[in-house]
Amino acid sequence: MLVAVAVCPHPPLLVPALAGAAAAELDDLRAACASAVRSLGDAGADTIAVVGGASTTAAYGADAAGSLAPWGADVRVGEGEAVLPLSLTIGRLLLDEEHLGASAFHAISFDADPAECAGLGRRLTERGGRTALLVMADGSARLTEKSPGYLDPRAEPYDRAIVRALARAEVPAFDVAEAAELWVQGRAALQVLDGLGEGLSAEILYDDAPYGVGYFVVRWTE
Repeated sequence: MLVAVAVCPHPPLLVPALAGAAAAELDDLRAACASAVRSLGDAGADTIAVVGGASTTAAYGADAAGSLAPWGADVRVGEGEAVLPLSLTIGRLLLDEEHLGASAFHAISFDADPAECAGLGRRLTERGGRTALLVMADGSARLTEKSPGYLDPRAEPYDRAIVRALARAEVPAFDVAEAAELWVQGRAALQVLDGLGEGLSAEILYDDAPYGVGYFVVRWTE
């Protein structure tokens, strides 16, 4: 039974050690992420699972480690070899900061088809007990001329549609090819939630694109 969801972005700059002098620019985003993640603990969940996009689909145990060394600072979570991709490393950092633990970490391939994504969501929530999900997902990286993927005029309305759907505790019917063209790296992770939000209330805690990438923070609760 799904009792709570937090959706957060996963830019390395969420970690102040990587942001340096620009760290204060994302203070509002960090605060929103912390609030959303705390909601998972407040929901009385028996388990918290973390889902995020990656180059390949993989599952990791509760003790899996990650490092941000490839992005400029050897900030680590967990013990042993760093195996978590960026999205799940940031997810574990957010949980650690709120003194919460995950039962498992699940990477879903950026190009996974919608049926595979939805199937993972069903498996995670049909195991019995009260389950909460932390979904790590960025919006389009083509929102401005300074975006990593440069400006695409389709990107802004595409991101608006994502946020409107999440505000209804729903997931938009993504066009997979268009999402890839618009550099929506969170598409697959968000589709893990397809059909799971029924009966939950939604709240948008953050919605902005400070570096030309769509970042939104959302919580769904009972």
